[in-house]
Formats: sequence, C-alpha cells, structure tokens
Amino acid sequence: MGEGVSSDDRLLITELLGREPRGLAAVQVRNAKGGPSVIRVESLVDQKPFPTLFWLVDKELNYWLDGLEAAGNISVLQRQIDASADLRAEIAMDHARYIAARDSYMSGTIRQQLAELNYLAALQKKGIGGISDFTRIRCFHTYYAAHLVQTNAVGSMIDRHFARGVSL
Repeated sequence: MGEGVSSDDRLLITELLGREPRGLAAVQVRNAKGGPSVIRVESLVDQKPFPTLFWLVDKELNYWLDGLEAAGNISVLQRQIDASADLRAEIAMDHARYIAARDSYMSGTIRQQLAELNYLAALQKKGIGGISDFTRIRCFHTYYAAHLVQTNAVGSMIDRHFARGVSL
C-alpha cells in the first residue's frame, strides 16, 4: 500500500479537496476505478506538526460519512464505546498502531525537524486524526480513512452498523 503521486493524481486530489494538497506523500488507497480514496500526508507540513496521517479524499465516501455524522451517529457509536471496556481497549490499541504507522513513515529529516521545533513528543501522543483522548470519536472521516488502510474498531463499527447509501 502507498504509492507515488502522479501528476494526474495530484490534479484529481486538488479537485477533490478544492485546493492544492499540502504535505502529500502518497496515494495510500485507491477506489475501484483507480482514483485516490485515501492519501498519506507528511507529519510536518509548513513547519507545523500534522497528526492526520491518512486523509480521506474519496468524494462518495466523504458524502456518506457526512450524512452519518449529520444524523447524530457519532453519539450512537460513542455510547457503545462508553459502555464497553473491551471496545475502549481495542480502540486504544488502534491509536497505538496508528502512531506506530505514522512513526514508520516519518523520514529522519522530518523527525529531526519535529524534534528541533519541540513537536515530536507531543505528536507521538496523538492518535487517529490527532486525537489525544483515545476513548472519544471526534470525526468518522479520520477513523474511516485509517480503517481503509489498517482496519480499526470504529471503522468496523461504521461498516457493521450502517449500510452505504442508506439514510439513517
């Protein structure tokens, strides 16, 4: 997973985001048509830490997740998480794996720059989407982007509880 970014990819990603992508490192996941679904972003963008390693750019998936969030489904899943110590432990492990993945993609140069700017230690405590409270869901999009790269509990809950294209 994770491949270089062609000029066509860059143009399409720019169109999908509505702006030039900053810190674009790779196309991490492609959709069935071969277009970018998830991109990987560098951990240092414009001399600032960027904790969101995987960014969902797929228009259809973003629209679907927007609808789920707008319908109040973050709180539905959050209540399930709050009620289950096992689920909270699983999600904490997902964040730890995400942090390890971010660390594995980080070049020595970026690691050194983050350390010199006194950001490295703080970044290493930020999980999926920059979350520091590993028991909370802040956004379906960040969890789902990470889920498409490396399965996680919240992404699995979304898949299990909500059918794509069905308004809930």
